Amino acid sequence: MRTGLECLLEDPRRWLGSDRVALVANPTTVNRELVHAVDLLHAHPDIDLRLLFGPEHGIRGAAQAMEHVADSADPRTGLREISLYGPTFDSLSPTQEQLAEVDAILFDIQDVGARYYTYAATMALCMRVAASCGVRVVVLDRPNPIGGTQVEGGGLQPGLENFCALYPIPQRHGMTVGELARLYNDAFGIGSTLDVVPCDGWKRAQYFDETDLPWVMPSPNMPTLDTAIVYPGMCLLEGTNLSEGRGTTRPFELFGAPFIDEQRLTDELNGCDLPGVRFRPCAIEPTFEKHAGQRCGAAQIHVTDRRVYDSYTTGLAILVSVKNLWPSDFAWRTEMYEYRDDVPAIDLLTGAPEVRQAIDEGAALGAVVAAARTGTEIFDANRSSALLY
Repeated sequence: MRTGLECLLEDPRRWLGSDRVALVANPTTVNRELVHAVDLLHAHPDIDLRLLFGPEHGIRGAAQAMEHVADSADPRTGLREISLYGPTFDSLSPTQEQLAEVDAILFDIQDVGARYYTYAATMALCMRVAASCGVRVVVLDRPNPIGGTQVEGGGLQPGLENFCALYPIPQRHGMTVGELARLYNDAFGIGSTLDVVPCDGWKRAQYFDETDLPWVMPSPNMPTLDTAIVYPGMCLLEGTNLSEGRGTTRPFELFGAPFIDEQRLTDELNGCDLPGVRFRPCAIEPTFEKHAGQRCGAAQIHVTDRRVYDSYTTGLAILVSVKNLWPSDFAWRTEMYEYRDDVPAIDLLTGAPEVRQAIDEGAALGAVVAAARTGTEIFDANRSSALLY
């Protein structure tokens, strides 16, 4: 199969004409020979690349999560590199003045198939500004690495919009970034002039390891496809005092806290009979982030059948189990999260305060899952018309 980048390079005039171009890119923006698109586009005689925009984690670098990235110059081409991940929410979007230098924005970043992942939010914010100043948006599509058939989770209540969730789509949406761009543009009213260069040969049910593309880490704590498979549920732990495994060699697959008895936890979770997954007791000592340098009772997720595994329900089961076993030790995150400190981080991640309230009240897992699956009406009504594959 071929990515949107590879298809564009076969005939750039078809998609870009003589437009002056800005590129939104990160380390995944490569062809199958692992040559970066900045170098490919800059060297191409039919492409007028003028400006670079970098999302969270940077264009060629690997800044950690929620670590602001500064403007700079690209070390290989000398092109101006503007950060779209600064200290304020306004710094997440390009300005109209910056877009006055170009006629089109190219977006080419590998997503991981989860609502929280901020690259699709960066794309949407670029589309909003582009719509306001008459600049075209061209999305170079890439596969959804965890497939395009399974959908998990719920929507987003008004007032909880944030950089991890701009629109009420499920936590596992089963769409590519090109399809998300079409959904955001039409169903959620962005109204930009949008083209999507589709992948050639990708099938909806394919996972990334069923393509012939090389895996490049989309972010520093997304090292493997296995990480991406568990991420739509395990990112929920960012809204708690549990380590989600940052600072270990298997982030999001390993999780724990100093107060946890690993055998009690895994016995509880394995007793939930969750499909396609087993839990192994272990201990971790994160080198950074939560509980750095402390021994934590922990568990490792082992996905036994990814076709039936429900990551989001699994993440909720972990929160319910830890809350029930250690009610006085478990806590929700209260620090600022993705530029908001006025509501609990877990509400931004679930999109519904009722989920947190149900867990606090000791509700059964089934009731918690039911509270977490509401609010997807717009998504459900419009998803099919946005699909390309």
